[in-house]
Amino acid sequence: MRSLIDEVKRLTNAVEALSGPEPAENDLSAADCFIWEPSARRLQPVQQPNRIEISLIRGVDRVRDILHDNTERFAAGLPANNVLLWGARGMGKSSLVKATHAAIRSDQTKATNALKLVEIHREDIESLPQLMAMLRDMPERFILFCDDLSFDNNDTTYKSLKAALEGGLEGRADNVVFYATSNRRHLLPRDMMENERSTAINPSEAVEEKVSLSDRFGLWLGFHKCSQDDYLEMVSAYADHYGLSVEPAELRAEALEWSTTRGARSGRVAWQFIQDLAGRLGKQLSE
Repeated sequence: MRSLIDEVKRLTNAVEALSGPEPAENDLSAADCFIWEPSARRLQPVQQPNRIEISLIRGVDRVRDILHDNTERFAAGLPANNVLLWGARGMGKSSLVKATHAAIRSDQTKATNALKLVEIHREDIESLPQLMAMLRDMPERFILFCDDLSFDNNDTTYKSLKAALEGGLEGRADNVVFYATSNRRHLLPRDMMENERSTAINPSEAVEEKVSLSDRFGLWLGFHKCSQDDYLEMVSAYADHYGLSVEPAELRAEALEWSTTRGARSGRVAWQFIQDLAGRLGKQLSE
């Protein structure tokens, strides 16, 4: 009899192990930004998010305003779209998401204080449906954010993303939107689409399935390489904000030389130049 009881206990423990851990107790008042940890089903608070003021993000005024308006409506409980921010590297896609969240939160109202930013890592995207299901019945509103999202050949996790964005039978939760950044407009490499086309019974349908992933995002915000004037404006704004006293002509010459050595002009290159300049001047880059 005892051996039978022991065997039942063993089987019960095995089933519980397969079902995964119980959801962790998440204290959403602990912070306004979190990182999703799927193994523990936990939202890890981030006390000091890495972000800059939205006024320092230059050269993307149009997409900045569109993203701000979409996020503001969502925070107010109105309909809003999932957003794909795609395009040139270093032009502030992820910075804009974090800065927009902070700007909306700075309006000290009950609605905006309930707006949370949750980052989900690319390698955890398969757990996105689980995360969205967990957040569905919570009173807060959540921006789920995945930085540098893309899929490689033979990677089928994009299907989890498609299912989560569409919402399945229940539909998408009203208190959740998904923001992603990517260098690719269609998230999938061209050769992956071509492979699908060449091996499928109906090539056009196979490619449509791949492209339809991007269609789950109601807003596509494009970021393009910046002009020299935009780049210099970024450098000047950073220098003024952090109190770096340099003659305008000297600042311009050094910034252009820096971009030439990097072979690129972007917000990231401008920030890297400012870090170098601040170090040479013995100044701290603090708010």
